[in-house]
Amino acid sequence: MRYAAIDIGSNAVRLLIANIIESEDGFSYKKDTLLRIPLRLGDDAFMNQKLSDKKIKELTQTMVAFRNLMDVFKVTEYKAFATSAMREATNGVEVIKHIRNIANIKIEIITGNNEAKMIYSSHFEDTLDHRNNYLYIDVGGGSTELSIFNNNKVVASHSFNIGTIRMLDNKDTESEWENLREWIKVNTKNLKPLIGIGTGGNINKLYRLSEEKEGIPLSYNKLKVLYNHLNSFSLKERIQILDLNQDRADVIIPACEIYLSVLKWAGIKLIHVPKVGLVDGIIVHLMETKLV
Repeated sequence: MRYAAIDIGSNAVRLLIANIIESEDGFSYKKDTLLRIPLRLGDDAFMNQKLSDKKIKELTQTMVAFRNLMDVFKVTEYKAFATSAMREATNGVEVIKHIRNIANIKIEIITGNNEAKMIYSSHFEDTLDHRNNYLYIDVGGGSTELSIFNNNKVVASHSFNIGTIRMLDNKDTESEWENLREWIKVNTKNLKPLIGIGTGGNINKLYRLSEEKEGIPLSYNKLKVLYNHLNSFSLKERIQILDLNQDRADVIIPACEIYLSVLKWAGIKLIHVPKVGLVDGIIVHLMETKLV
């Protein structure tokens, strides 16, 4: 069997096609194909509160391509979720109907809290010491999702309108930053020590740039040194000298700022980077609902 997951984010749109493997221990999955298209829907959604005709055309073309790929790979089940940008676009529902008609892909706009649930459904915390407390931190283009685990159970979860594209467009607000800081203060004060789990494309890239050994958590101090190093280069230099993709070279700086702020306010010294994201959570969700 092959399952597929589509994540329509504020910065990029992703398709993950995974092979479903059955064993004596149950079902697992192995990634087959992962595509990432940097459409930057958030630029329209956060600046103009709607998607332009140009973005709608690009998104539709992408979904048609994804549909064709799913057909070629003989995908049996899929889910497509849209996040922050589509939540805020006033024509989001209209765009979804258009894509359903043209590409035959059903898209669901999910809330920030449901996005967080889908991300941590990958169950990475199951591989860690249950005696510790963990904070999932997922930084996207339009929002940041936080979820706190205590005794292997979610005790608090919230989505904040703070993201990399939103920051680049100067659409993040001081009040939302204060909400983020206060939420962390209130919900983590009795859960020390706290260990971070970071998800999303930016933290994955930061982890690779840190040259940390696979499976070893990234320290707050090392992340701060890396941020200062990246910030010492211009955007052009980050592309030419550090060999970052253009659509990563700009967002990686605000992503660092968000992660560092959350880690500092939560008193977190170490953050695990399991290299999973929303598409992984979607695949696990499909397995748990379709293979019971």
